[in-house]
Amino acid sequence: MSTGKIIVGLLIAISFVIGLSLGYSNANTLVVTQAREGTGYSGGYDQRSDEKLNGGDDRQQVADRSGRTHVVENGESIMDAVNRAEPGDTVQVMPGTYYETVYIDKDDIHISGVIRKGQRATMDGRDELNDAILYSGNNVVVENLKIVRYKGNAIMGQAGNNFEIRNNIIVDTGVYGVFPQLGKNGIVEHNVISGIADAAIYVGMSDNIHVAHNNVFDSVAGIEIENSRHAIVENNFVHNNTGGILAFVTPGLPIKTTYDVIVRNNFVVDNNTPNFGAPGSTVAGIPAGTGILIMAADEVIVERNIITGNKTAGIIITDHENAPNVTIDPEADSKPDRIMLLDNLMANNGYDTIQDLKALMLTELKQGEPDIVRVGISRDSCIINRHRYVTVGVDEWQECDFTHTRDIDTYLLDEPVPPREIPASEKGKVAYLSICTGCHTYTGRMIGPPVQIIQALYMEDPEGLADYIANPVKKRDDYPEMPPQDYLDAETRMAVARYMLEVEN
Repeated sequence: MSTGKIIVGLLIAISFVIGLSLGYSNANTLVVTQAREGTGYSGGYDQRSDEKLNGGDDRQQVADRSGRTHVVENGESIMDAVNRAEPGDTVQVMPGTYYETVYIDKDDIHISGVIRKGQRATMDGRDELNDAILYSGNNVVVENLKIVRYKGNAIMGQAGNNFEIRNNIIVDTGVYGVFPQLGKNGIVEHNVISGIADAAIYVGMSDNIHVAHNNVFDSVAGIEIENSRHAIVENNFVHNNTGGILAFVTPGLPIKTTYDVIVRNNFVVDNNTPNFGAPGSTVAGIPAGTGILIMAADEVIVERNIITGNKTAGIIITDHENAPNVTIDPEADSKPDRIMLLDNLMANNGYDTIQDLKALMLTELKQGEPDIVRVGISRDSCIINRHRYVTVGVDEWQECDFTHTRDIDTYLLDEPVPPREIPASEKGKVAYLSICTGCHTYTGRMIGPPVQIIQALYMEDPEGLADYIANPVKKRDDYPEMPPQDYLDAETRMAVARYMLEVEN
């Protein structure tokens, strides 16, 4: 949040009379809502209205899992087994240590580690390799692995639909732990992830996602839903990160919205780890001690979470204008609208909050340790049982007309969705969306430099950019080293270079 903007607001807003009005106008209108007895949420996702699912009889058929099983013994190559596998096959990885990167560009491949007496199949990047597993195929399953010491990502999806990532232990894998990008209909569940410099679980530009039963800790961001829609985040243990659970719109990405996100039944505890994100990146602006952060996302429901011990605040809601390290995207709505806060157990939050929030509390003559803070504009939002919490900026919010989301079990789809059809003319665009936008926005700083800077450097030299994509050389001390993308064939690298140099925001 911008200190200057908050101080200006303080100078304009603070006065004794106004403060008394804001601070005490609701004192005699206490409304106690019994959540278990109330009306259920009637909004959310409706499969019947999803144009991508109702355009014909083209649903994806998942291969029969009675296909072949390829057993990989310690000392052998997982990638070699994937190369031999056909759709419907399982690659069974025995306990041992595997020093490699695995690319899955086929559909219906199941990577399954074998756990024997507590010993797992371990993929080890030795702090040299960038990625452990990259998949672009549909109906891919990755389970039961241990992944350690990679520089970029443990498991990254690149436009693959119907994915399942579960039961993995991921430690110190660089920028992201589990990173599905541009996927539809996916599950991330029962993973233990720690030591990640950006987000332990990062769902990017994806739809119909279920993130559940994960234990994420010692990372900058625990779970991040970014520029994505129709996501449920539930039953996770999110602790000892800089920020616990995030619902973001990052400006400068091709998909401009995050909406219809349910965050419920999570433990969001002691997220006070000092921020070690890449300087200048979006997550580097998260104050240590943030439980749940909602930035410019719409239709976010926060329900029945246990949110405790987060020293800055339990829940922060902000627009882009008041968020640090964020540029304004004129094509994206910067306001977090229709935020819905239901019953949550909140205690011992805000006990060592930042000066910006202390100044904001003074504008309402509020005292205490902030549980819920709203900065900037948020339209059509609501809260129940507000009297339970120390709040800033939500006094004028309406009372929600529903109290629970029990009627919504999942946003996962009844049947698999078809793979993306990628004509040759769209190859560069899809590669850009599914790979490049994980680290580059158009105008702002993310992990890598803005696309505008890349365009200025290479506008007349797409061949040079394509070569750099395959064999990058570190050029800037204030950015992390870019990993080589030489697993992409030369035609795709040239296509993405040309598209990147032509794209506008």
